[in-house]
Amino acid sequence: MSSHVSRAVAKSPDPYELERLAEELVARELAGSSYAPRTTASTELPIYVPLSHDNPHLTAEVFNVEEFLLSRAHTSLQDLRSELRDYLTSLKEELVLLINHDYEAFISLSTDLRGEGSRLEKLKLPLNDLRKRISESRAGLQATQDSIQETLDARTKLREEKALLHLLLEISESVTRLESLLLISQVTTSSLESHNSNYQFHLAVSVGQPIDAKSQGNRAKHLARVTAEYAQLLYHIKKAKEENCAFVDEIRWRIDRIQSTLTSDLDHVFSAILSSLTAGKVPDERAKLYVDLTECLRIYDSLHLWRVAEEIMRRDVMQAFIKKTIFPDALAASLSPVLPHTPLPAALSTRTEAYGSAPLPRTPYTPFTAFAIKQNPFEASHVSGPVHLLDESNDALAKLYNQILRFIERDFGRIMEIAERVSLKAGSTKSQSSIASGNHDRGDAQQASVDGFEIMTNVVWAEIGRAIMDELGTVVFAPGNPDKFRKHHSTTQAFIRSLEFLAPSTHSVQNMRSHPVFIAFQRHWQLSVYFQLRWKEVIAKVEETLSSRILDPEAPNFTPGRNVFVTAQAADIFTAIASCWSAEVYIPDLAHRFWKFTLQLLSRYREWLESSLPGESAVKPAANITNEKISAIANPPRSSTPGVTQEATIESTAADEILLRQFATALVDIRAMKSQVLQLWREEIIMILPNTSTEDDTAEEVLEVALRTQLEQLSALSTSLYGQATAILSRRCCDALLPVRSIPSQFRAMSNKRLPSEPSYFAPTILRPVRIFFGIGTVSGPGERLKEELLRNVSISVVETVCQRYIQYLTAMKKTEESLRRLKKGKKSTLSIFGSATAGKDDGKDEERIRAQMILDVEAFKIEGEALGVDMQSMDSFIALDQMVRAELVDNDL
Repeated sequence: MSSHVSRAVAKSPDPYELERLAEELVARELAGSSYAPRTTASTELPIYVPLSHDNPHLTAEVFNVEEFLLSRAHTSLQDLRSELRDYLTSLKEELVLLINHDYEAFISLSTDLRGEGSRLEKLKLPLNDLRKRISESRAGLQATQDSIQETLDARTKLREEKALLHLLLEISESVTRLESLLLISQVTTSSLESHNSNYQFHLAVSVGQPIDAKSQGNRAKHLARVTAEYAQLLYHIKKAKEENCAFVDEIRWRIDRIQSTLTSDLDHVFSAILSSLTAGKVPDERAKLYVDLTECLRIYDSLHLWRVAEEIMRRDVMQAFIKKTIFPDALAASLSPVLPHTPLPAALSTRTEAYGSAPLPRTPYTPFTAFAIKQNPFEASHVSGPVHLLDESNDALAKLYNQILRFIERDFGRIMEIAERVSLKAGSTKSQSSIASGNHDRGDAQQASVDGFEIMTNVVWAEIGRAIMDELGTVVFAPGNPDKFRKHHSTTQAFIRSLEFLAPSTHSVQNMRSHPVFIAFQRHWQLSVYFQLRWKEVIAKVEETLSSRILDPEAPNFTPGRNVFVTAQAADIFTAIASCWSAEVYIPDLAHRFWKFTLQLLSRYREWLESSLPGESAVKPAANITNEKISAIANPPRSSTPGVTQEATIESTAADEILLRQFATALVDIRAMKSQVLQLWREEIIMILPNTSTEDDTAEEVLEVALRTQLEQLSALSTSLYGQATAILSRRCCDALLPVRSIPSQFRAMSNKRLPSEPSYFAPTILRPVRIFFGIGTVSGPGERLKEELLRNVSISVVETVCQRYIQYLTAMKKTEESLRRLKKGKKSTLSIFGSATAGKDDGKDEERIRAQMILDVEAFKIEGEALGVDMQSMDSFIALDQMVRAELVDNDL
């Protein structure tokens, strides 16, 4: 290894690395000069500390070589090795001394333990006797402990048996007390059949007949006391059944008899109270009856007999009214009025609102607006205002529904309120705060319907729904006449909303809507059949109108439209769309079908327009005719037949007029259709669509996007029509520029060589087709109703085209004049206008007159364009035209 190092050093140009050491010395001096002068302590020599056991590097758990070497950096490696060897020698000496010292103690241990064996044997003899005595004492103690535990267990069992006996005595006394309170006769036999023969009814009058208020009130309080006692008995019986007591099974027949008697008496008292309430008592007596009714409902709630109470109300009150009110001929028979128990104030008169046909202007359809109120109907008292009635003018079904609503409000409104309050106080339904806020899901509502009173669902609606389906189903649900079906549906839905306003809480409304009778009732509406009938009515009329494909208002078989539409087809399409959302046709449950039908009608109208309008191919031949005219102007023939050209021009003009009228008619109707449909969407459709938004109100946005997409397709068609109409107008305006080519020959042939002072005769007629199309300066025009929207854009496009065509004519004219001058100059003829010196002056004057005339014509054209709303000075083509007419007609170099 050292040989290799020596070889590397010998080969290196700087074997002692003097340059590197010099550089490091300079760097240290520079680094030292940048700091403050060191203190005297920093310049002192390091103190030599020999290696010992107190060195922290040697006593560390992990020996770090680098840190140890850095701590001995002042020592050379040779000295450090010598120091470590000395320290190792001292360690070995200390280890030898330690071993020698411990060895002496180990050797002396054997001599110190001499004779200890015999002493241990002597100590072992009494230990066996001691172990035996401890075992005997432990056995005696365990026997005493077991005896005490047996005694304690026996006492505990006796205590439990004593408590059970007290419980059974309490049960026996409670049963006896209940039998005495219910006046049940005592029997000695245990046969259930013999006990059933001894059941007695202990009220003086028969079931269903009213009794006096005093005895009735006392009886209700008495039953409340019996119920409290019976609830305690049930609790004791539950505790006794956990101990499997045979006594409970032996007196089970007595408990059942108590329950049967209690429920019989309660049913009789409750039925009597209901009969008294429906009989119409004075206010003081009714207040007492409502107190007794509250006690009975509390008893039913504590016994969990909600359905029994509902059955009594349905049997004694609801069924009797339904039988005499809803029958097959109920709509034709006269109904007896339902009189209130107490006179109502004059201010509490019934409010009605009709669903009649909407007069012009159209009013937005809002379902059941007759019952919209400012406040939450469940927060108001049911006796503070009248029931929301329907408009019963000329509507027998509404009269029947009002009869039912008055009865429910009179006889069940207060009862439902009391039952709801009792259930809430007992904790069998949701708390009042959750009911008021409506924050409960379907599962909670179903649980409440099982564990509480549901009078609106199980008593009121169950009877009404079944009676309507069974007795009046063939009349109410018949879809043969769509108008009557729509009227019956709206009247019935309004009746249901008014009935829901009488419900005591929102969860009652939810339970009513989830009831099987309500679901079956809603399924009886044959809405699909109704929609098909309405669809056929609308489609038959629309297709009959769309069978005609005439768009020209001046055609003999053209059918004019109504209101803002030009054609009857567009008017009928919009009428069909509006009728789908009118109050006489629209049903909220069919909103999705009517919406799809609306989009289909718009698509059908677009297809009719595409098939009725001429395609772009009808405009292209006219453009070809124009190109032929331009080529004829550039190269005029020697002889021509003006009659044929004039006839072709007349035919082309007539065809253009028809096309312009058709395009204008379609554009007016498309814009009117778009604006009217969007207005109908904002004012009516969006208001009556069912609320389907669940998260971020995206449903309405999706529907609006679908509608606007359908309307954009119509707008795309109008864009094509706009381009075709603009092309025809541009071509006809360019035709008016044909006389420009005759201006040079006209001025050279004139004997009067004065400068022109007025524009040519054709200048005011260049933009006349645009003015005639938009009805400017005339009685009317095809596009008069498009003036505000399209006049400026069409005028700009037409003027741009005319300017370009004007420039083409002037360019061709200039080239012709230059060719003639070259020809005459080559022949050197004295009659040449541009060639001879004699005629040069006249030629210059003719050019000035021609240029002046063109300038006047362009100025007149500018005035006509500005009259149409075009900014001529900002158009590059017109600026180029103006510069061209002001320049020399022929270059002076020629």
